[in-house]
Amino acid sequence: MSTPDPNQALADGQSAPVQTASFADLFQRIVGSVERVIQGKTEVIELVVLALMSEGHVLIEDRPGVGKTTLAKALATSVDASFGRIQFTPDLLPSDVVGVTVWERDAARFTFRPGPIFNNLVLADEINRASPKTQSALLEAMAEGQVTIDGQSRPLSRPFVVIATQNPIEHEGTYPLPDSQLDRFLMRITVGYPSRDDEISILDTHGESDGLENLQPVINAASIAAMIRAVKGVHVAPAVRAYLVDLAEASRGHPAVWVGMSPRATLALQRVARARAAASGRAYVSPDDIKALAEPVLSHRLLLTPDAQLQGIEPERVVAEIVHQVPVPVPA
Repeated sequence: MSTPDPNQALADGQSAPVQTASFADLFQRIVGSVERVIQGKTEVIELVVLALMSEGHVLIEDRPGVGKTTLAKALATSVDASFGRIQFTPDLLPSDVVGVTVWERDAARFTFRPGPIFNNLVLADEINRASPKTQSALLEAMAEGQVTIDGQSRPLSRPFVVIATQNPIEHEGTYPLPDSQLDRFLMRITVGYPSRDDEISILDTHGESDGLENLQPVINAASIAAMIRAVKGVHVAPAVRAYLVDLAEASRGHPAVWVGMSPRATLALQRVARARAAASGRAYVSPDDIKALAEPVLSHRLLLTPDAQLQGIEPERVVAEIVHQVPVPVPA
């Protein structure tokens, strides 16, 4: 079995079965472009691009100054798609996110002025600084790909991906994201500090600027849409589906977990595993795809028991234990 070639799909208007190398090449082209700005973080960049291929939203949680915002900007610049940025602040209103309907006196009619949410890639910078009411304005958009304003539902352009950032250290003047909104993010990732050699390279190449002005789009939105369709054609064997369910059941029965994986979490892990398989040049999902993606996809979805929290147990540790304990399916 093979996955559709996004370039051929664009030409024919439908998916056509060819080799997966074209998908992998396009994937690496995007990753390579972003790496020109974010150096030494290939794995992080690949995760964000996989989320884009899966039409999933990403929460980047890390300390200030490690490149969270620059990563989102570099991805948007590398992809010839519309980009909107929302700087979340305590006084930000929901209408500043989704848009507003205004009365035009000269034309004697109401006109809708779309907000920055009406873009393919949306950067929600410091999302935890806005009030819960404003944060919830993103909820419908992230979950359903549409917003409802004045009783009218307005679809968002496809692809639609939100890349949100937040600082986990500074809590003054912030509003923690509720679990219902955290669950809307396909992945939660951290960037981390660069290695010594990479930081020296950053000083050398980005000493005068962040390098974004030198980036050019390497792929357009139509090709991205075709790649998204290609991901949906990647095969998931029954044994691999059973492995996903086994992981979910193990999370629900883990002694440190209060609320385990939901069916939405299982579907999310399957979706991004398909993207990883296609990016690796395969037309099928392997258990290794699932194991590699379990932590960023699941760690923010598990709610630990109060005792586990008091003991300082981290969700990432629980995810690692679950992956280690659940038997991997053996090929027939």
